[in-house]
Amino acid sequence: MSDSSVFDPRAFRRALGNFATGVTVVTAATASGRKVGVTANSFNSVSLDPPLVLWSIDKRSNSHEVFEEASHFAVNVLAADQMHLSNNFARPREDRFALIEYEPGEGGSPVFADCSARFHCEKYQQLDGGDHWIMIGKVVAFDDFGRAPLLYHQGAYAEVQALRPCAPETVQNGTATTN
Repeated sequence: MSDSSVFDPRAFRRALGNFATGVTVVTAATASGRKVGVTANSFNSVSLDPPLVLWSIDKRSNSHEVFEEASHFAVNVLAADQMHLSNNFARPREDRFALIEYEPGEGGSPVFADCSARFHCEKYQQLDGGDHWIMIGKVVAFDDFGRAPLLYHQGAYAEVQALRPCAPETVQNGTATTN
């Protein structure tokens, strides 16, 4: 364990990069039609009952204002061949939706075709998470297309490579055994 009195944020970020994540584009639209989308790899499930998911957005983001005003947001889990969408919504640009095909989801949140999955969420809660806002949504609908997801690991895109099927396990006396 490193000395906590000398906490290097870059080393911390590098260490976090060892956890491979999926890549999403989270979108929202206001009642007046203003829409935003941001690339995020902070997506995670929270609860099955009620069905809740979360993601986080930098407090300095210009997009946060729309997410705060919108009643819904959509989480588009990108497929392995959708790096262009990730890059488009990760970089500053005046209109991130120009030349991008989408359809309105719940609450008008833009959703993309050919994703791995899509989660249509009603805004549920916003929590303070240091330099980020933690956005929790109640899933009101979802689409599971079963496509291989786009991954992010150590600052680069990656793809899923199945090593072997997972065998069901049984735990007896604290020891896992394969059936």
